[in-house]
Amino acid sequence: MKYIITGSTGHISKPLTQQLTAAGHDVTVITSSASRSEEIKALGAHAAVGSVDDRDFLTKTFAGADAVYLMIPPKMDAQDWFAYQKTVADNYIAAVLTNKTKYILILSSVGAHMGKGCGPVDGTAYLEQESAKLTDSQIHILRPSYFYLNLFSQIGMIKHAGIVGSTQPADFKLVMVHPSDIADVAAAYLLAPDKASSRIEYIAGEDANTWADITKALGTAIGKPELPYVEFTDEQSHAGMIQAGLNKTVADGYTQMGKALREGEMQAEYWKNRPAKLGKVKLADFVKQFAATYNAS
Repeated sequence: MKYIITGSTGHISKPLTQQLTAAGHDVTVITSSASRSEEIKALGAHAAVGSVDDRDFLTKTFAGADAVYLMIPPKMDAQDWFAYQKTVADNYIAAVLTNKTKYILILSSVGAHMGKGCGPVDGTAYLEQESAKLTDSQIHILRPSYFYLNLFSQIGMIKHAGIVGSTQPADFKLVMVHPSDIADVAAAYLLAPDKASSRIEYIAGEDANTWADITKALGTAIGKPELPYVEFTDEQSHAGMIQAGLNKTVADGYTQMGKALREGEMQAEYWKNRPAKLGKVKLADFVKQFAATYNAS
């Protein structure tokens, strides 16, 4: 089969590409940076250098593909985050419609069922909704939970303030997943798309850890077992993001998402559709990666 992978050599797209090429398939990876072309070629894939903002480029690149993996790349300097996401989503839909691509795999997120009110997840929710137009395609949607890798954002706070913090209470259960487990689920679908038993698939590695558990595990891994967890107000969190250099639209989005998480709505459909099989990577595994990054920074 011929596959098109968006997301360049990111944490999901790279291992996904490796699995597809290892199985002998023809894979093209879209990247906005020509400097990544050699890395992509080393994976056994073709590099298509261009922007997801460019509808004509996407339409030409999707031509002849049996399946495409669609993810909306982050754009932390976007002045209107949703408008950017909507543009990319619309470009994807148009390119698929033109080419009548048979199989479509969409990377969405826990919280997409809300449609609105979940910050950056609103863009993936829009892509999900617009995919209903793809009547000639088979659609499969991945809704992974909070990435373990997001915990890297705590490193600066630990080093400068001696705390872990977020806008949920210490006893809040955070459903988490590692990108490698998402890549495994994505590959399983793309290698046998006709075997999919549902349209929407939730993905998690663990779902029993509270922020207190997470803080204890991170602290122990870096030699700070008494590391405290602090619950911030939305206002404190927003001000901290602005102080860290994020623009207002991004800070607004993450604040909204944190509120949706705290109030239970973001993870609500996950608990109703909890996967029977959880991913391989657990918190105990990830904290080793966290400690290595913490000590190297």
